[in-house]
Amino acid sequence: MKFKILFLLFLGMVNVHSQTVKKSIPVKKPVTTAKATVKTPVKSTVKPVVKAPAVIEGIFATISTNKGDIVLELEYKKTPVTVANFIALAEGKNTFVTQENLKGKPFFDGLKFHRVIKDFMIQGGDPSGNGSGSPGYAFKDEITDLKHNKGGILSMANSGPATNGSQFFITHKDTPWLDGKHTVFGHVTEGMNVVNSIAQNDVITKITIVRKGALAKKFDAPKVFADYFNNKAEDAKKEVEQKLAKYKQNTEANFLAYPKVAVEFSNAKTTASGLKYIVLQEGTGESPIASSNVKVHYTGMLLDGKIFDSSVQRGEPISFGLNQVIKGWTEGVQLMKEGAKYKFYIPSYLAYGEQSAGGVIPPNSDLIFEVELLKIN
Repeated sequence: MKFKILFLLFLGMVNVHSQTVKKSIPVKKPVTTAKATVKTPVKSTVKPVVKAPAVIEGIFATISTNKGDIVLELEYKKTPVTVANFIALAEGKNTFVTQENLKGKPFFDGLKFHRVIKDFMIQGGDPSGNGSGSPGYAFKDEITDLKHNKGGILSMANSGPATNGSQFFITHKDTPWLDGKHTVFGHVTEGMNVVNSIAQNDVITKITIVRKGALAKKFDAPKVFADYFNNKAEDAKKEVEQKLAKYKQNTEANFLAYPKVAVEFSNAKTTASGLKYIVLQEGTGESPIASSNVKVHYTGMLLDGKIFDSSVQRGEPISFGLNQVIKGWTEGVQLMKEGAKYKFYIPSYLAYGEQSAGGVIPPNSDLIFEVELLKIN
C-alpha cells in the first residue's frame, strides 16, 4: 500500500391481566353489649419534629441579558482554575488580561453571544465578537467526571487542548461528543427558557457572582488563578513526567507482548527520551541538525512486523525538514551521519501518542523504522 510518510509524520465533532376477587360472606357474630369505659386522653409530651431548611452552599453566576437572567451554579471544587478564571474576569479582577481597555473592568459586560446554533448551544465571552478573541492568555483543561449530558451545561470553548481563555458556551441539550474535549464547569439552575430564547448578537449586560456558605466565601478566585499561572511551568513539567511514565509502562508491556522485538532491541542503545536504536551501517559524512533538510530511504513497521509504509518498496527516497516530523525522527536522524543506516524503536509518545495515523497506525502504537540517511540537502 502506497502510504506517504510525510502524511503520516507531519504533526500538526406489560400486559395487564384482570383478576376477579370473590367476596366472602362474613359470619355474623352475636350482638353483645358491653359497658363502655371512658378513658381520659393522655397528653403527649413528644414535640413534633421540625425539619431544618436545606442549606444552600455554592458559587452562583447570574448572566443578565437583554432576554432575561440565566443563573448558573459553578463547579469550583471540581474545576477550580476554570471557575477562578470566569469569576475573576466577570468581576474585573483578572490581572492577566492583556487588552488595555478591558483591564480592571468586568470583562463580559456588553459582550455578545456571537455564536448561536439551534438545538446545540449559545456561545459568548469573546471581546472581538467573531470567535477569534481572547483575554490574552490561555490555560489548561480541567476534564473531570462532569459531562455534557443535558441542556444547560456551562462549558469552555476552545481551539484545541489547553487553549481556554474567556469564551464559554451553554448547551441546549446533551452533547456527549464534547466530553473529554471541553471543560464543563457549571450548569443552569434557573433561566433555561432564557438560554433557549437567546439569538445571535444578543447581549450580556452583566454577570453577577454570588457566594453562599463558608467554603464558597473562602474561594479567592484571583488568587487561585494567579497561583495556577505562577506554577504553570512546574505543573506542565509534572504532567509531562506523568504521561512519560505511563507511556514507558506501555512500552514495557509491548516488549512482553512481542518477544522477538524485545530480543532484537535488547542490546540497542537508548537515549534519555526512551528512543532505542541499532546501528546497521555506519556513515562517514556529516550529521544533520534539527533544522536540516534531509533525503532518506525508510521502512516503517508495527511491532508485529507489518509494514505500513516504505520508500524502499516504492523506489522513491523522500526529502523533508527534520523539524517537521515526529519527535522520534527528529531526534533519531540527528544521531546519524550521511550514508548511515539505523533501526529505531520509537515509543508512542515520540510518535503519534494517543492519536491514530493514516488509518493504519492505531493509537498508542510503538513503531519500528529502518532509516538510511542518503544526504543532507
